Amino acid sequence: MSASAPPRKRAALTPPGEREAETSRNTALRINGARLQQRIAQLAEIGAIDGGGCARLALTDADRAGRDQVCDWMRELGLAVTVDAIGNVVGVRAGRQSGAAVMTGSHIDTVRTGGRFDGNYGVLAGLEVIATLNDAGIVTEHPLAVAFFTNEEGARFAPDMMGSLVYTGALPLGEALATRGIDGTTVGEELQRIAYAGPAPVPAAAPRAFIELHVEQGPVLDREGTQIGVVESVQGISWTEIEILGTSNHAGTTPMALRRDAGWVAGAIIHFVRELAQEVGGNQVATVGRIEFFPNLVNVVPNRAVLTVDLRNTDEARLQMAEARLAAHLDALRDAEKVDIATRSLARFAPVPFAAQMCDRIEHHARTQGLSTRRMPSGAGHDAQMLAAVCPTAMIFVPSVDGVSHNVREHTHPEHVEAGANVLLAVLCELAGATPPAGALA
Repeated sequence: MSASAPPRKRAALTPPGEREAETSRNTALRINGARLQQRIAQLAEIGAIDGGGCARLALTDADRAGRDQVCDWMRELGLAVTVDAIGNVVGVRAGRQSGAAVMTGSHIDTVRTGGRFDGNYGVLAGLEVIATLNDAGIVTEHPLAVAFFTNEEGARFAPDMMGSLVYTGALPLGEALATRGIDGTTVGEELQRIAYAGPAPVPAAAPRAFIELHVEQGPVLDREGTQIGVVESVQGISWTEIEILGTSNHAGTTPMALRRDAGWVAGAIIHFVRELAQEVGGNQVATVGRIEFFPNLVNVVPNRAVLTVDLRNTDEARLQMAEARLAAHLDALRDAEKVDIATRSLARFAPVPFAAQMCDRIEHHARTQGLSTRRMPSGAGHDAQMLAAVCPTAMIFVPSVDGVSHNVREHTHPEHVEAGANVLLAVLCELAGATPPAGALA
């Protein structure tokens, strides 16, 4: 990244002594689970693929159709909708006071083999909170906002969390717009093409607070039978693209000792990365998720290979150790195999802690509703880690069946979808200062 995020800001939130009174007022308020499930299913029809999943890569025609649908729902709920210069969409419900809004949301872009919950759940649960407050005639002291951020996945344009990075000022707009994707297009061109290059300026004013509801995308909650994850941090992420240049030659006539085989070097890197994660230990994970061979022919020694390495850890020192060991291994391969190796950083984020008082609020409201909780880090990157630099932020997780995500089989049970949205509702009511009409929650 060419710029760092602005200093973290703190907003005055509800004192702990007043929390119990607000909890008792809002305990009887519940979201409409069937309505939320219907919206999730309807959005999943846009970009639907075999197996029940979705393919809405950022800024594609399918993404535009999904954006149009969510914007329509926002306007139907009475939200004032704005689109900024990187395509982030924010719908605001007015409060008694003007000023910074309490914000929730996530993203609606997907990977090519995405599920129907990743990102979408957090956005649509936010809309369900708004619908529930509208139905009950509840006014909030502070505005409430529901947002979806551009290119959270990073599957078409790197880095991931691009929209929230620009929103918070951690990535310059010009650099983001000039980013070239895997298909050769640029972010700026595609925003114009799908008509989501908006007039709202970035960086934007910081929200009063930000809460992101998300499916876990991992197996911990599901295996434990825990209903709510209280997310205390997001682990650090290091994405690197590696290009290996060797020499093409005949696969049958070139002796093994005389080869400059880019394909073999790529395989050696894949093997090393797996061992690296096991040796660094702790929460270290490592993945080679993309690889290309050139000329990619059965009887030709590859002269070029391009692959990506994804390293993640909750501990910054261990993450830096893993990066250093990968760099040293590349140097050794370069010398031993007489190939050229070039690297390019696609994304680099340090681990991010969330605000303790926000985590406490989530845990309090979940337990008040009789739900089991677990404090945990997030293994995946999320827009919340960018918002954490500018306002009090935390995340709510609900279980993913068998930990499956970025997969058409991704699933979260309806009761968990509803439970997470009800916790989100309670937390937002507290943060925004919800005042029910007399007798509405009796």
